[in-house]
Amino acid sequence: CDVSGSMERHARLLLRFAQALSRASGVRTESFVFGTRLTRVTHELRGRDPDLAIRRVSETVTDWSGGTRIGEALRRLEQRGARRTLHGGPVVVLISDGWDRGDPAVLGHQIRRLQRSCHRLIWLNPLVGTEDYAPLTRGLQAALPFVDDFLPARTLTNLAELALHLNALPGRR
Repeated sequence: CDVSGSMERHARLLLRFAQALSRASGVRTESFVFGTRLTRVTHELRGRDPDLAIRRVSETVTDWSGGTRIGEALRRLEQRGARRTLHGGPVVVLISDGWDRGDPAVLGHQIRRLQRSCHRLIWLNPLVGTEDYAPLTRGLQAALPFVDDFLPARTLTNLAELALHLNALPGRR
């Protein structure tokens, strides 16, 4: 989940969704947040109290509400042991508005590598569905050819629809 400045008004709701996923029985999750750095927050999101979980995440993350370098964050994920995280071909949900300050070529390269390592790559964007929105940023243009599903994440209804979408995905190949 992107926790940069442009995502600040959406990040807490989306992290609550990640926290709910981490509590779902039978679902193994790994959670990371990024701005200019990648931070693993799997342990911080565990537990019953979503407010406490979000507070723990915000205390752990040093670049909350800063810039965004999605390609660099994905590169760091790969360096930190993506084999372990991506073992078994998981569904990967990347949450960002796509306002990236990094090199679009790096983002395109890293998202392509990520897509090859997972069962399905879903990009949630809180701007999808807003009036006059089009994914025109250079980073999104580089990434979208490798994204399986580009879905809205603005409202609770969008997240409920995502849950249905996740449940309807066909089994792993």
